[in-house]
Amino acid sequence: MEKTLTQQPANCIKIVLFGPESTGKTTLSKQLALHYHSVWVPEYARDYLQNKWDNERGICEPKDLLPIARGQMALENKWAKKTDSVLICDTDLLEYKVYSEVYYSGMCDPLLEKYALENIYDLYFLTYIDTPWEADDLRDKPEERETMFKAFESALIKYKKPYVLLKGDKKSRLQLAIKHIDLLLAKYNDAV
Repeated sequence: MEKTLTQQPANCIKIVLFGPESTGKTTLSKQLALHYHSVWVPEYARDYLQNKWDNERGICEPKDLLPIARGQMALENKWAKKTDSVLICDTDLLEYKVYSEVYYSGMCDPLLEKYALENIYDLYFLTYIDTPWEADDLRDKPEERETMFKAFESALIKYKKPYVLLKGDKKSRLQLAIKHIDLLLAKYNDAV
């Protein structure tokens, strides 16, 4: 068993911000963590790939995906120990699986795929592409945002993941996300 890709037991609700790049996931993750006086798990791939770009002018390759996935799960497991309410994840392994399949002709490392499907989250927020594109060293293919959005939504549907579509401005997205998290917290607290 690949323990570095496995979720450790946690006493919290786990929420994932999920969707194409430059759709407000990090901004919303921070806002939600602040609102709930909780913690958020940053996207490990950003630091990993920025470092690769800065040091080698290298881009993401299939061989990078497992180290990125391991780093993501290490962060998630670390931060999950620091809350007993809600953990906001800026991404998850399923997102890496989607990128792998889109960028590498349908291919995904079997280990990444296994844990992308086995790890459990209470709710996904699928971020729509109605936010302005913000270019940086890592983001590419702004002209393919709709294709990427469809790939993310298809994965949630295919694997029967619970999700809510977030559209509109930052305030609207935040309010809708809070509404759904509050419902989950009420159920969670009733069960405890």
